[in-house]
Amino acid sequence: MKEIKLGETSFKTSAIALGIMRMNTLTPQAAAKTLKTAVESGINYIDSADIYGQGKSEEIFCQARKLAGISRDQLFIQSKGGIIVSPERSHGNYVFGKRYDFSKQHLLETVDGILQRLGIDYLDSFLLHRPDPLMEPSEVAAAFDELQRTGKVRHFGVSNFNPQQIEFLQNNLSQRLLINQLQFSIMHTGMIDAGLHVNMQDNRSIDHDGGILEYARLKKITIQAWSPFQYGMFAGTFIDNPKFERLNQVLAYLGQKYQVSKNAIATAWILRHPANIQVILGTMNPQHIIDSAAGADITLSRQEWYDIYFAAGNDLP
Repeated sequence: MKEIKLGETSFKTSAIALGIMRMNTLTPQAAAKTLKTAVESGINYIDSADIYGQGKSEEIFCQARKLAGISRDQLFIQSKGGIIVSPERSHGNYVFGKRYDFSKQHLLETVDGILQRLGIDYLDSFLLHRPDPLMEPSEVAAAFDELQRTGKVRHFGVSNFNPQQIEFLQNNLSQRLLINQLQFSIMHTGMIDAGLHVNMQDNRSIDHDGGILEYARLKKITIQAWSPFQYGMFAGTFIDNPKFERLNQVLAYLGQKYQVSKNAIATAWILRHPANIQVILGTMNPQHIIDSAAGADITLSRQEWYDIYFAAGNDLP
């Protein structure tokens, strides 16, 4: 398994992480098989959030890790917090918030709850899940300091933040923000499109992200790509989807060339970018984990990378 450096640290971790958002849908026994498959495939990074399965995903993970005989020290375990769940709007795998809350009290209580559900003593990293417009940086800083001082969290980051939001928060912290978790896939390429269409007037020239890709590279922040096989906002997968016939043809052709699945090629496409991106797999299917993880061992040529980009409906100015 290819490794990447986490942020500006010397710590190396697997280029692919396992996201456990859907683990609440499994029995502990099935979850143990999923987790064991991930570890055997070279994945040592786990991504969670307090709202996944409204907490049940972390509880199932706790049981699964023990059943699989995987020690705490074998894994880099990450979780996220800051969203107050709206039960009336949440159902199944879809969990929605009624507000965001970065108050010191909520962040401290959130981490305590996460640790209890996961059955561990500390998190390797804790991320703020989505930007809170009412954020008081001093409160976040106080929470992070206490979490670090008490040994409950070792590293910190954010999710879905733009550069100015990161700068604003970082200016008040004593810890370096090492991670920014963002949606990124072959069918979600706004961060790339805007950079290619600079000073133009077409839709792809619109920068929705504030230059987040270049900013992350400048600041040595690891981008974690969520929904690597999805299009839209959880609209579905583009793999084997007839809506994306040309893309699937190219993925199939390259899959045959490298003797891997389309998922592996889609994974390799993300990892080919030099921005130190880590891919978060959300599947709970052991075979899909094996198939996708194979992409970490493939380095696409420059033309192959561009051919996939074109097949997704993009162009060059």
